[in-house]
Amino acid sequence: MPATVGRRVDRLAPVRRVTRGIDRRTVVRTGIVAAVAYAAWLAIGAFGRPYNFFDMKIYHGAVVWWASGHELYEFIAPGTTLGFTYPPFGGLVMLPMAHLPVELAGLVNALASVAALAVVLAGLLRPIVDRLGWPLWFTVALATPLAVAVEPARETLGYGQVNLLLFALIMADLIGLRWRSRRGTHVARTDGPLLRFVYSGAWAGVGIGLATAVKLTPALFIAYLMITRQWRAAATAVGTVIAVTVGSFGIVGTESRAYFGGVLWQTERVGAADMTPNQSLAGLLARLYDSIETPGLLWLSFSVLMLALGLSRAVNARADGDELTAFTLVGLTANVISPISWTHHLVWVIPAIIVLADAAVRRRDASRGLVQRSGQGAYGGPPGVAGLRPPIWYPTLTGLRHGAAAIGLYLLFLISPIWPYEHQLPEVSHYQDGLFGALMENSLALALILLVAALPWRPGAEPAFYADRLGRQGAQGVRR
Repeated sequence: MPATVGRRVDRLAPVRRVTRGIDRRTVVRTGIVAAVAYAAWLAIGAFGRPYNFFDMKIYHGAVVWWASGHELYEFIAPGTTLGFTYPPFGGLVMLPMAHLPVELAGLVNALASVAALAVVLAGLLRPIVDRLGWPLWFTVALATPLAVAVEPARETLGYGQVNLLLFALIMADLIGLRWRSRRGTHVARTDGPLLRFVYSGAWAGVGIGLATAVKLTPALFIAYLMITRQWRAAATAVGTVIAVTVGSFGIVGTESRAYFGGVLWQTERVGAADMTPNQSLAGLLARLYDSIETPGLLWLSFSVLMLALGLSRAVNARADGDELTAFTLVGLTANVISPISWTHHLVWVIPAIIVLADAAVRRRDASRGLVQRSGQGAYGGPPGVAGLRPPIWYPTLTGLRHGAAAIGLYLLFLISPIWPYEHQLPEVSHYQDGLFGALMENSLALALILLVAALPWRPGAEPAFYADRLGRQGAQGVRR
């Protein structure tokens, strides 16, 4: 007689056994991630523009033209006046995509860019989530679609640009500098010479050097490394730029001479300064003067001021132990002072939002007298520095302005209100829609300038920096 006779058969038992070991919180978090990703997709459709890999088609056409035996910088995309504008090293890096259909090349670039962004976010958010006790995978899974939805990221992906990849190269150096400041911690626990080299951070500077060789604006990070006396990283970056540039001359000398002898100085190849997507200081001034050209002397004067302000604030941020904010300020300053900063260049608002949000959380925790879990002081200061809870009458409001600034900055770059007020001279004046329209058309540029002037840094946000410095100070005290 069958054993199942006389008792009820539980047909769902196998399913229950499988799901029993699954944490309910994991299921809920996965659902939240899916909902956020879908909302980000809807936001891109609502606030983004139609994308068809426009820039990728120019790059793809240029390298196909080059691979067929023509001169790289003689290429002009059909129906446009646009050609290849990157240095020869950039052309060499893009040359393999000549063997791919342009749509596939754009898709590969988009997938690589999103993956690079996720890795960068994991590196930037790791110290924060460790302090707060949040799961890293969940935080990064939420942050990635939220970051992809904002104007710089979606424009980069939609047009087939390389800004997120360059951003990842520069941020890799930030991680390398972190690891160098902790030398001995990771290295001692790591087997194998390769991993020991990686975790030593001795390679820090290579990313900035490669990014500078592809696009000149990251050179400002080399100046920052020199000002802050991070000589090894600065020398590595300079050496990388020289090696790559000289190597490019050796491989494609004709294109290298053409670029550095003429193409580099042909600013008209990239478009008029007053075009709405140019959200740099130069673009702002050109639109305020309602001219296709930027008033040169005025732009130079304000650029020097913004350069001094941005670099000095970055130096102070690093001195207080916040290398992330220092890097962010340098990147934002480069966006502001560059003659052309298209909206897809403005990826530095992503770490700026992270800094503002973390500053809000830190201030709120400090108002409650909470000591950071990472071993820092009660207010984000050096480890071992205790402190009493300050007499705050309204602790629930502490950090509110930083939190509101983070949300406002995110919404500004999510909605990107410049496009409904886009104008093109000489057909339409930039004042066609009055003062409000002019403010909206320049809103992203104004936000960048405000961030350079007022982005807060978080004292002690890099515990390794303080540990390294305090360790040296303690050793000096013992010697004395």
